[in-house]
Formats: sequence, structure tokens, C-alpha cells
Amino acid sequence: MAQVDYSDKQVLLIESSGVMRSTIFYMLRSLGVDNLKAVTINDRVLSEIEENNYDVIMLGHNVNDSVTGIQLLEECRYRGYMKPSACWIFMSSDSSQEVVLHAIDSRPDDLIMKPFSVDELKHRLDLILSRKEAFRPVDEALEIGDLPTAINYCRTMFSSYDPEYDDAQVILARTLVDFSKFSDAVKIAEKHYWKTHDKEVGLIWARAVLGLGRFKEAAKLLQELIEEFPLFIAAYDLLADLMERDGNLDQARDVIHEATQKSPMGIPRQMNLGRLATKTEKLDVAGGAYKKSIVLGRHSCYRSPDPYLKLANVKRLEMKSMEGPGAIELQNEFEKIISQASQAFPADKELSVKASLLRSEMYNQVGDIDEANRCTRDAQRANEELEQPLNLDTELLVVTGDAVPILKPQGSKQEAEKTKGKGRDPEMSLKVNRLGVKHYLAGKMPQALKYFGLATEYDSGNAGALLNLAQLFLESARDSAERRQERMRMVERYLKLADKLTLEEVEKDKLRSLKRYMDHDVAFLPEGSLGNLLR
Repeated sequence: MAQVDYSDKQVLLIESSGVMRSTIFYMLRSLGVDNLKAVTINDRVLSEIEENNYDVIMLGHNVNDSVTGIQLLEECRYRGYMKPSACWIFMSSDSSQEVVLHAIDSRPDDLIMKPFSVDELKHRLDLILSRKEAFRPVDEALEIGDLPTAINYCRTMFSSYDPEYDDAQVILARTLVDFSKFSDAVKIAEKHYWKTHDKEVGLIWARAVLGLGRFKEAAKLLQELIEEFPLFIAAYDLLADLMERDGNLDQARDVIHEATQKSPMGIPRQMNLGRLATKTEKLDVAGGAYKKSIVLGRHSCYRSPDPYLKLANVKRLEMKSMEGPGAIELQNEFEKIISQASQAFPADKELSVKASLLRSEMYNQVGDIDEANRCTRDAQRANEELEQPLNLDTELLVVTGDAVPILKPQGSKQEAEKTKGKGRDPEMSLKVNRLGVKHYLAGKMPQALKYFGLATEYDSGNAGALLNLAQLFLESARDSAERRQERMRMVERYLKLADKLTLEEVEKDKLRSLKRYMDHDVAFLPEGSLGNLLR
């Protein structure tokens, strides 16, 4: 390891404890750091980080601070301030599992437990700064998003005899995955994993295999990683994502639930659990996740009205199975949560729109159509006052937990291909839709509903899946007088979405057929299937 010259390093020390800040300050001075700034956590810290190019940022965490170091670390990652070329050291006297794992979520270069000696500090900094110096051209390319240049540097700068070669292979494999060069990434990551048995390399390998669509192989890899490294939370996240993409929503929920039990402080993970639990009708789990998100969000960069609205929606869904005093109590809880959201975010004008939409859905559900219409009008008025009005159909689907997004008209297959790289996967959508058809034909309606909904998440332009959903809800409305009104609204919604698309001839025929059925009293429609599902 090369000798590190600290005299030319710019260091920012962030520590709210005056005694600890002074101690670390003099440690850094003894290492030869001349360009050193020591501050407490305050309103200027984020600007200080954003406006200056520090080589080293040492961030202290103290649990009793109103804004803790871990929250500041999370926000720096969230805002994109954690540049690859800078060295980030997270310091904490709290070695609890939940703090350590939550800090790891933000990916600092190192974690060090307070108090520590100057020798330990020097050893850690020497290792990281030597590595940063060796990989500076690669890191600088990554900072500006130039992935091809970063890949080229990793391939050409280091020979197999260099001490940095193994690290270069890891960065190369990760960057190839980010650049969607999955086959090349698999070759490098698989070879390196068997050489080092490093869990991060195993995760890269699983990501690459998943990118190739080899779901079973990726799942096996991730399950083996979790078995060997039970606190490797990133593996749980990827496994849950894989299972959801493969249509296994219950398993995805269980995996992310286990992850939140081991690492409960991450709001995005809690919100993901709430979403999956709502989809799979585990409303107690969903409610707990959203409540946790509200508490965690008090001083977080992820603070928003969303968990309040999602929690209120859980209460609305719970009302479906309740009558009498129980239903009234849930309605009161629903209103209380909406009120708490308004108090917590008084300046959020979009919140009033979304809250009115959610109230409208709740009143529709309990049969108070006049009040539902009033809330809808409130939403429309509030929306007109926004500088950029929302799409009310879209927001209704979002606040009610519906998996299907509102669609924009799709012009052609070529246009669909252009958007494929932006989070859409038409091939997977077709596959999942076929699974839905398989479950429908087997009489497994709840599973069919989940797969058709998931197909529209993979590709919002999958008209076949939308029409299949419309047919399924129409048949369900026919067979259930109790929930007929609610399900007919879903039929109308899906037909409206499909009608916005450019349809194939067979899809046009099905759309016309379903619209004709809508013209009759649904109770007198023929029993059984109302037509062939689109494959």
C-alpha cells in the first residue's frame, strides 16, 4: 500500500459532540491534514458538502441529535452528493444491528465505531485513500455517468499482477450490469465470486443473471447468499424484486418483511412492504409498515404525505369486511389520518387533491354517493388551482393502491420499443399475462387477478391484460351482488384505459364485446366465461 500524503487532502469533519469533534480534529492534524474543517450538524452542512470538493468526509452519528448523522448520510446519498471519488467515513458509538445495517444502505466507504485510536483511523484512511487514488480515472468517469469509459479503464488500467486487479474486476462487473451488458458481467462476476466468495460480487452475479431473464438461477443465487449472509439486506431486496417480477407476490412480501425485521429503519423498504402487503391483502402488515414510515420520516429526506395516504387507504380496505360500530370506528380512523397528513404538510397543495380523491373512494365504498361526488368536486377544484394539475384518474389509482397506471396513448410498436429501456418490459408483461390466463382457465381467479395486474405494471400498454382485467371484474360483478357497484367501476376503468391505446383487431373485437355487455343488466349476463381471454 502506497504512503498517503495527507497534506493535500481536503477533509470535512461533521460531529455534533464537541469533545469528540475536538479529539478527532487533533487526530487528523497529527496525520498531516492541513485543509481541515470541523463542524456540527446544522442547516449549512448539506450546502457545505454540495459546494466543495472534499477528499474525505467524516460523519458522526449520535442517537440523541434532532437530526442524526445517519439521517444526514441518507440524505447525501438521496441527493447524489456522495461522489465515488470522495472518501466517506461513517462514525458511530451505536453498534446496534439496525443502525449499522441502515448506514450500509447508504453505502459509505467505511464504518468505524467510536471511540477509536489514531492508529485505527490512519489504517482505515490509508486503505481507502490508496484505493481512491488508484481508481481516480474510473471514479471520475462514473461520477459523470460515462459508463463506457469506466468499463474501458477497468479493462485496460490493471493487469492481473496489480494489487488493485480484483477490485477492478468487481467495479467492471458492476458497471457492465449498469450498462446492461449482462452476459459479460456474468462471466466476470461468476469467476470472481468463486475466487473470493465475496457477498457483494455474488449480488452483482445475481443481478447480471436476472438481467438475462434467468429467474430461477438468480433466485437460487440470492437464497444461497442470504443463507450464508443472513444480514445481507441488499440480497433480500433483490430477491423480493425478482419474486414480484415473476408473479410471486406473497413470497416477495414475505422476503421484504423479513428484511424489514432485520433492518427496520429504511423508509423505502417499509413503503415497499406496505405496497406488497396491500396487494396481497395482509392489511395488518401494510398498516404497520406505513405507521413505521411515518415515524421514521419525521427528520428524513423521504418524509412525505404518501405513508399517511397509504395508511388511510388501508383503513378504507379494512372497512370492507366490517359492519356497524367497527366500520364507523375505522372511518373515524381514516379521517384522523387524513387530518394528521394535512397538519404535517400544510403547504402541500397536491395533498388536498389526493385526500379528496381517497375520501371519494371511501364514500363510494360505503354507498354514500352524494358525499362521494362532493369529494370528487373538491378534488377537481383543488386540482385546478395547482400550477401543474394532476391527472386525477392516475392519482385515484395511486391513492387507492390499484396496481394499474393510467396510460398515455401508444402510437406504434416502434414507439413502445423506444420506451422499453425506461422501466418497461413488454416481453415479461406478455409472459405474466399468459400466466394469468392459465390461472383463469384453472378457476383460480385471485391468482389470475394478480398476474393480470402485474402484467400492466411491466407494460402499461398491454391492452390484452387490461381487457382481461375488465372481463374478470365483469364476471365477478355478475356473480357478486354485494360488491357489484365497486367491481363495475373497475370494469369501466379498465375499458377506459384500453380504449386509449392503439389496438389490434382482435383487441378491438373484445373491447366492443365487453362494451355491449355493459349495456345490459349485469345480473342477467350468461354464466361462466364471457369470452376467450387474449393470450
